[in-house]
Amino acid sequence: MFDNLPLQSLNDLIPFTLVLARIGGLFAAMPTFGGKVVPNRVKTPLILAMGLVIFPIIKTHGIVGGTDSISITLLTFREVLVGLTLGLLSQVIFTAIEFCGQQIGMQMGLTMASMFDPTSQAQVPTMAVFQGALATLVYLSLDVHHFFIRAMVESYQVLPIGAWHTSPGLLKFIIESTAGVFVLALKLAAPVAVALLATSVALGIVARSFPAMNVFMVSMPLNIGIGFLILGLSLPVFVRVLAGTFGNLVVQMKVLFKLLA
Repeated sequence: MFDNLPLQSLNDLIPFTLVLARIGGLFAAMPTFGGKVVPNRVKTPLILAMGLVIFPIIKTHGIVGGTDSISITLLTFREVLVGLTLGLLSQVIFTAIEFCGQQIGMQMGLTMASMFDPTSQAQVPTMAVFQGALATLVYLSLDVHHFFIRAMVESYQVLPIGAWHTSPGLLKFIIESTAGVFVLALKLAAPVAVALLATSVALGIVARSFPAMNVFMVSMPLNIGIGFLILGLSLPVFVRVLAGTFGNLVVQMKVLFKLLA
């Protein structure tokens, strides 16, 4: 009568809990859903619903490990680490975007203007919040969150429950991915940074040519105006670089699966 239910007996309770642990780890690290912008009363039913959908698909893969309480606790910890590792790839990108916003805000002279970021629960520069919101829109418009959900299901084919382990290759991959924060931040901030650098050089020449002119009073609104102008003109480049970076997540995910297995 209840053959179509995901949980047909108490023996399925532990595997289902392990599935929820992996999904919960992914949602804890995935942008947009991982922060406190999405309340727990929304995330909890969503994780539970995804677990009910995914569990019948991976139910036949079995569990690697023991059945005592210590083994189950270690398995749960491993499954959470799998989800966190999968979400780390996109978190690196958003960290680079926030760093880019901080650099642009500093050059424009907007570092004193800060806003409360609900994602990081901290006061961050205004430009970092703007860049993060724009990146979130690109992230959702390209359906990158759908890719992570699909990768969660496919991960059980390569990495069954309890099969996670560390390796030197995995640590090297994480370090290289983290180092890419600075490269991506420079790419995104380059148009505004170059324009403001040229503006500073021009103002320096004007200051030497007209010593009586108060260049400081002119430079502040000029830097802000030119910064916003170049930022608006370079939005297509910003979106294109982000789209390429998000598209590269497919290749990175395949490499990560091989290193985790």
